[in-house]
Amino acid sequence: MDWTSFFLTTFMTVYTVMLAVVCMYGLHRYALVYLFWRHRKKVPVPAGQFDELPNVTIQLPMFNERFVARRIIEQTCQIDYPREKLQIQVLDDSTDETCELARQAVEDMCSQGFDVEFIHREDRTGYKAGALANGLKTAKGEFVTIFDADFVPDKNFLHDTIQYFTDPKVCVVQSRWGHINREDSLLTRSQAIFLDGHFAIEHVGRNRSGRFMSFNGTGGTWRREAIDDAGGWKHDTLTEDLDLSYRAQLKGWKFIFLPDTVSPAELPPELSGFKAQQFRWTKGGAQNAIKLLPKVMLSKAPLKVKVEAFFHLTGFCMHIFMLGLVLMMYPAMYIYSLPIDSDIWRVIVDMGIFTLATMSATVFYCASQGALSGNWRGPLKYLPMMMALGVGLCLSNTKAILEAWFGRTSGFVRTPKYGENAAAKDSAESLYMDQLVQPKKKKRNWLAGFEFLMGCYMVACLLCCIFDIRSAVTAPFLMIFAFGFFYVSLMTFQANRVARPAGKPVEERATDG
Repeated sequence: MDWTSFFLTTFMTVYTVMLAVVCMYGLHRYALVYLFWRHRKKVPVPAGQFDELPNVTIQLPMFNERFVARRIIEQTCQIDYPREKLQIQVLDDSTDETCELARQAVEDMCSQGFDVEFIHREDRTGYKAGALANGLKTAKGEFVTIFDADFVPDKNFLHDTIQYFTDPKVCVVQSRWGHINREDSLLTRSQAIFLDGHFAIEHVGRNRSGRFMSFNGTGGTWRREAIDDAGGWKHDTLTEDLDLSYRAQLKGWKFIFLPDTVSPAELPPELSGFKAQQFRWTKGGAQNAIKLLPKVMLSKAPLKVKVEAFFHLTGFCMHIFMLGLVLMMYPAMYIYSLPIDSDIWRVIVDMGIFTLATMSATVFYCASQGALSGNWRGPLKYLPMMMALGVGLCLSNTKAILEAWFGRTSGFVRTPKYGENAAAKDSAESLYMDQLVQPKKKKRNWLAGFEFLMGCYMVACLLCCIFDIRSAVTAPFLMIFAFGFFYVSLMTFQANRVARPAGKPVEERATDG
């Protein structure tokens, strides 16, 4: 075998392995849809009724949320629950005027007879996990409900959820996220469909089939005893909610997910916010895979739990394989067209496998919308944009995974919330971008630059398809990929323009993601 043949064989072997991995995770999506369909009618019911309602503490963690701080405090006070049994903690780590706005809102609510405690930290050790753990020191409730600052909890939330804790083995009751600004833009509609799939299919399928699921960090209630039993909130990962969820379930605690109990929240209306959120979730997921997967595999959990935990905790690695496939797709199709390997059936099989894996997303998101609204066709028109977003973010998310694998630490970058104040958008975005500016250093947009170059590479491959009809089968995918990379990079460049001049002090460091 000459060097050319060796290189081509090696290249195609790597491509086939990546294709097989993507296909495996695509098949797992079909498995989740099956679990949902099989167990969808196993609606959880409370084991009984409390003779006397228990004490509940509601924690409201926030950091520089000046546009929504008062709203969440006032809305939480409207929750229908006996005042003498309800404590509200405002866990404020803010470094801007949010501190005074939240303090004033707390004073106003206290003057109306509500038990609201304002806790401000100067030291943000542990970020959100640290704030939650700090709040537990003075929490009065047997149960602890958590709402992020962008949520607008329904007044019946506790009445709809608290009775499930009559089962002493239940440690968490999680609600489904709603989307206040779902119809604002194509970006928010796409995000809503992404999240609906997670809640309507993944959570229902996993929870009702006896597999591990995760608390989503907000819109849910914990049993205080279970938090302590599982080891409390830890901040050694960026997704402390996933970490505590698995530790609790390994201890034998049960989760309850209620898809019909909705907690409305705000979706990131700007690509920069969505990108940073996905970076944080991806890196945190990879960190938890390293931390938790060995413990799960060595535990006495059933095989079905271990298998699902593997896919759940390693699912973020898909971004690396997707990036590899995107880079190798056109060259692979070109190699197939060479005389050295002209097996047309292999081309058909590989593209068939890729299409099957891609179609799994279509089935997954159509099933979620069918379950929630009865309109399973709804996501179809958004699928190209969703695919473009997923591919456009894969470079940033790959960076997140590599940082997790190599132990590189980074700050917890908050996602900006605008509330109902549309005029606040530019100001809030500017405050958010301050987190991405390292003091006394010129801002570097190298990652966005690479994303733009990836878009150019996709265009070059697309042009090659025009002149070589034999590889034209890749053209539709290349068009979507090119749009995704250009969209993500250009929106990142635009967002960076509103950042304040470098050299301003910042409260926390962040990655380029």
